[in-house]
Amino acid sequence: MEYRRVGQSGLVVSELSFGAGTFGGAGELFGAWGDTGVEQAKTIVGLCMDAGITLFDTADVYSAGASEEVLGAALEGRRDDVLISTKASLPTGDGPFDAGSSRSRLIRAVELALRRLRTDRIDLFQLHAFDARTPIDEVLGTLDLLQRQGKIRYTGVSNFSGWQLMKSLAIAERQRFSRYVAHQVYYSLIGRDYEWELMPLAAEEGVGALVWSPLGWGRLTGKIRRGQPIPEGSRLHTTAAAGPPVDDDVLFSVVDVLAAIAEETGRTIPQVALNWLLRRPTVSSVIIGARDEHQLRDNLGAVGWELAPEQIARLDVVSAADAPYPYFPYRRQAAFAQLNPPLV
Repeated sequence: MEYRRVGQSGLVVSELSFGAGTFGGAGELFGAWGDTGVEQAKTIVGLCMDAGITLFDTADVYSAGASEEVLGAALEGRRDDVLISTKASLPTGDGPFDAGSSRSRLIRAVELALRRLRTDRIDLFQLHAFDARTPIDEVLGTLDLLQRQGKIRYTGVSNFSGWQLMKSLAIAERQRFSRYVAHQVYYSLIGRDYEWELMPLAAEEGVGALVWSPLGWGRLTGKIRRGQPIPEGSRLHTTAAAGPPVDDDVLFSVVDVLAAIAEETGRTIPQVALNWLLRRPTVSSVIIGARDEHQLRDNLGAVGWELAPEQIARLDVVSAADAPYPYFPYRRQAAFAQLNPPLV
């Protein structure tokens, strides 16, 4: 396991981190990922730590808070050996104070998370979504207060657009608040939108990417193949509509190349897909999840080796997507290319 700085901050994390979205099993959308209880979670956490994973990620909406509770119980006695990341801002109920990033909401969210996680601090606290109703100065001021109180150590965001992140960074600098160090983003071989605007922004501003759903919402496990039905037991049966969209032809073409490279390398399809992500610019850590030990051990096999340049090139080509506006008019213009050299 390698260890990387998150952006330009002093926070150092393992290249693979573990997402505890499968812990708990309560609720509908965020409870459909798994129902891992405390005892199984202790085994999974132990395997992760034995492999060198140091960062464990969760959120208040995962299983209606049960994910944080199970993770906190599983880490009891080992808290000082790991880093905990959690998130808030998405709705946790139907009340007027159950969503967003207002001062009162964030303070209460952190207090509840600390209680559920059985800890006195959160190593990385992230806004799960941008709140357009709350002034950015208020959000950053609240996070700064929580940092000065020692309740959170670093801050980040998740699922922000380019302008939302850049405006937040600019205001933080102007007001001398702590800047966001991490952006938790969707990025996979079947979802490369991150590369167009958010990746260059991250490289320029020193914001590290923590990648969620690196296997494309469960589509790059090797079980989804051309001409075959989705297997029984796949969470895609209940959650596909809520996940990132993907064209079936693109998916099957990418999986075909992944399968060929997996055979060449003696690895599995998920291991190849994860290894490709680990070599991308600005990626600080790739968040893996698992509903059982077998799934976890397979994902852990993504580190400690590298794809050949020729194999990376094949994956780059098959997964390439058309550039969105305002990038596509300039894609083939030499003058624009000289001013905007690609990161990838």
